[in-house]
Amino acid sequence: MNGQQLQKVSSGKGFIAALDQSGGSTPKALQLYGIGEDAYTGDDEMFARMHEMRARIITSPSFDGARVLGAILFENTMDREIEGRGTAEYLWDVKQVVPFLKVDKGLADDAEGVQLMKPMPDLDGLLDRAVGKGIFGTKMRSVIKLANDVGVKAIVEQQFEVGHQILAKGLVPIIEPEVDIHSPQKAEAETLLKAAVIEQLGQLGADQGVMLKLTLPEVDDFYLDLVQHPRVVRVVALSGGYSRDDANARLARNHGVVASFSRALTEGLSAQQSDKEFDAALDAAIASIAAASNT
Repeated sequence: MNGQQLQKVSSGKGFIAALDQSGGSTPKALQLYGIGEDAYTGDDEMFARMHEMRARIITSPSFDGARVLGAILFENTMDREIEGRGTAEYLWDVKQVVPFLKVDKGLADDAEGVQLMKPMPDLDGLLDRAVGKGIFGTKMRSVIKLANDVGVKAIVEQQFEVGHQILAKGLVPIIEPEVDIHSPQKAEAETLLKAAVIEQLGQLGADQGVMLKLTLPEVDDFYLDLVQHPRVVRVVALSGGYSRDDANARLARNHGVVASFSRALTEGLSAQQSDKEFDAALDAAIASIAAASNT
């Protein structure tokens, strides 16, 4: 593990950019960016267009390590290059932005009010490749829809079980048990989630640390005891479908939590913008998210 990167992620100012839309969410992300499905044929072209968008963000002068702590990549992005360097290498060596990799394979069907992660039979090989490419940590997402104690415990147990596999490779896992912002039992689900996470954190070794990526809670500072937990490297928040303004306002009220926004980061960016317009729009987005994170 890179000590400089760990220090930056655990105590640096700024936020984590989630640039990890995968196969299922890529067409929507491209459409929001102004590239319709008629602009590419097949997955290869689609992922090439997506890489162009991500490379434009990462190489922009507005995207800098002073305000962006890290960036989460999709496997396809990790395997590509930016300006002749591997994406992860470019992020750290050129931008001083810590590279993470999304490792989950999507969500299983609803059961017990939650969606667990699908099995990841090839995870070991993917983690070895990530280490070889200079990745610092990983991210994996599952979703809680109802305050079902059995379901919430199953989500957290699965996240930490895989987390131990990731820690064994010398990588820092971002544990992401998302609570659906439209859940009719959101606050109750968050109460169950926090208790289950604290229980699992208690089973980590003294030299082990994880990051937590959580939905912005209904009760301000609800996750403060997780922010202060000795086994938690950092608590980051997903935007979860909130607009950037709403997400930033909620984030600013949760002290010690920093953003890990995806759609809220790219809101307002367009393929049709000139580089000057694009850089200005990205700068405004990064400035507002960084300010909300530094509370």
